[in-house]
This record gives sequence, structure tokens and C-alpha cells, in this order.
Amino acid sequence: MNETMVCAVGNVATQPVYRELANGASARFRLAVTARYWDREKSAWTDGHTNFFTVWANRALATNVGASLSVGDPVIVQGRLKVRTEVREGQSWTSADIDAVAIGHDLSRGTSAFRRPNKEGDTTASPRPEPIWETEPESRSLEVSQQQPEPAGVT
Repeated sequence: MNETMVCAVGNVATQPVYRELANGASARFRLAVTARYWDREKSAWTDGHTNFFTVWANRALATNVGASLSVGDPVIVQGRLKVRTEVREGQSWTSADIDAVAIGHDLSRGTSAFRRPNKEGDTTASPRPEPIWETEPESRSLEVSQQQPEPAGVT
């Protein structure tokens, strides 16, 4: 079956609602996605139309959404787009939902601290030591002196 996969970048518009259901955890929130464009006349960025999506998360993703997101957070949501049209009291209503596969904070607009959830009954988890990314100053100067420049290619 073909599904419409989308990636939406926007802000959390409503507080996520978390529920424990018979078939597992579920969470939902509204996502506001506003287009921005450069207005040449004003020489400034201007907000365009805002689209709202209801984002649905299930199981572990729902649990993490409930613990991690709040109103105003910039997020990136990837999932299946579901567009529904229904008639209520004689009026036609159209809604767009995203059945989320992945949700994360948008790091181009801020920072985030990732934490893995503790597994139930896992008491042996110990923090790993920070890897040493830099070499010692003495060995670094030795490496630099041993390097020879490569000849430039002529075309």
C-alpha cells in the first residue's frame, strides 16, 4: 500500500495529551507550520499562512512525547499524512493528521539534551566514560612535523 510520508517542521501548538490505552500508550498534539518568506518591499522576513496538523504518536514514541515536548517547542515530525473530510451539522470539515514515525527537537533553533529512557529492571546501567577526542600536545606536534605537503595536481 502506498502511503504519503511527510516531514513537517514547526512548533508544538497545544500541550501534548498522553493516554494509556488497552493497546498501548498514545499521545497527540497540534503542530503549527508557518511558511516564511523574504518580503523585498519591507526588506524583512514575513510570516505566511499557518497550517495546523494533529500529530498522533503511539507506544514508546508517545511516552517520550509526553515527557519531552511542551507548547512552543520547535520540532520536526516525520510520519504518514492522513487527510479526512467529514460533514458535521451540514458543514464540510477537512482535517490533516500525521501518524508520527519520528519526532525530534529542531536543533537549528535551539539545543536539546537527549536521554535514553531506563529499561525496566535494568540496574546495571553505568555511565560510559567520555572518549578522548584530542591527542596529547607532544604527539600532535610530532605528527605535524612528519607530514609532508602533497604536490598540487596540474590539469
